[in-house]
Amino acid sequence: MTGFISRRPVVSGILALLVLALLYASFPIIPETKQAVVVRFGKPVAVFNQFKAGRPIGSAGAGINFRLPFVDTIVWVDKRVQDVDMERTQVLSTDQRRLEVDAFARYRIVDPLLMVIRAGNEEQLRDQLQPILRSEVRNELGRVEFASLLTPERQGIMDSVRTSLNQIARQYGVQVLDVRIKRTDLPEGAPLASAFARMRSAREQEARSIRAQGAKQAQIIRAEADAEAARIYAASFGKDPDFYDFYRAMQSYQLTFVGDGQDKVSPTTIILSPNDDYLKEFSGRSR
Repeated sequence: MTGFISRRPVVSGILALLVLALLYASFPIIPETKQAVVVRFGKPVAVFNQFKAGRPIGSAGAGINFRLPFVDTIVWVDKRVQDVDMERTQVLSTDQRRLEVDAFARYRIVDPLLMVIRAGNEEQLRDQLQPILRSEVRNELGRVEFASLLTPERQGIMDSVRTSLNQIARQYGVQVLDVRIKRTDLPEGAPLASAFARMRSAREQEARSIRAQGAKQAQIIRAEADAEAARIYAASFGKDPDFYDFYRAMQSYQLTFVGDGQDKVSPTTIILSPNDDYLKEFSGRSR
């Protein structure tokens, strides 16, 4: 054998390369994140490292496997969670508003053999899931009002879309994990401006209502406070009539010489007799 190699090194090298190529084609290495569907003469015959619920990635199934060289081909299928984006589309809600919606779905291929039979490969699967997602989103949002998309009810709507989409996706060996709306807008132009005007009018009306309620409450509080003050004054004046005379004299003095604090009072000069009863109120000698 050694002599043959030394006499014919080129032929020996070619034979070695053929052996290596045969070994490489016969024993494919399956990555931990991939599922491998073996196709023989156009017919799927086996699956390596298939996804199983509850079994983590990296468990038994990956690594070196065997296939018939130059007869079997491998279709690689991702084992991880993937996503598909929906093209921006218009939806008509129940309150007759046209909405432009962006959404996406997250899914996992749980039956790669069925996926290869129905779709061929991952790219073709994604192309088939996009119109299905768009149709389900349009159907579900067409049953609700626009305001529902701005409330917690939105989560229930997305759950309904996910359930409907999952029923169809199972025909392709796919499990839909989640569906989300990225953005919901009104079309540009008159509808959007009209919506903003209605929202502004509603907020202004709400503000007026809050201010009116606050003014009403303030009047009630002031009236209750005035009534309580009048009750206290009446009780005090009834106990001491002299104090009532003094209090009224002080009020008269304030209005005459000081003012009520709102209008500016011009300097005033009043000449009174020392025996005047009004002056005696401040000296304590009126009685």
